[in-house]
Amino acid sequence: MHILFVCTGNTCRSPMAEAIARRTVAERGIAGVTVSSAGAAASDGAPASGGALRVAAEAGLDLEAHRSTALTKAAVAAADLVLCMDEFHLWRALELGGGDECRLLTGMAGESGAVADPFGGPDDVYRVTFEELKRLVEAVMDRLVAGEPAE
Repeated sequence: MHILFVCTGNTCRSPMAEAIARRTVAERGIAGVTVSSAGAAASDGAPASGGALRVAAEAGLDLEAHRSTALTKAAVAAADLVLCMDEFHLWRALELGGGDECRLLTGMAGESGAVADPFGGPDDVYRVTFEELKRLVEAVMDRLVAGEPAE
């Protein structure tokens, strides 16, 4: 199964979610799951934002090599599950040919709402977003391992 996380610029939320998911998959020994990220309004090649880099590093995750990737039809088609941070990202993934595999991250985790964009905020805002993403991603992984259906 390939999971694609989507945010706006692919420099904050989705790279943090990708890194959290990658670590969760490794720590829990979940076989057959790969992850990536993209941005609904991203240009290719931008580094992770400073706040995302610092907060991820505090949690032992390295985003130094991350470079943004634009969301494309090919990326959506290659994913078994497309997890979006808000309704705009979901709309864009659907516009690019996605279907039932496209969902809000919060909904897949059994919650509601959107994951707020920390871009341009202080590190404390990024920490709050990181902790929210950690909780949501871990809940999604628990559901996938348990074979629970998506919301």
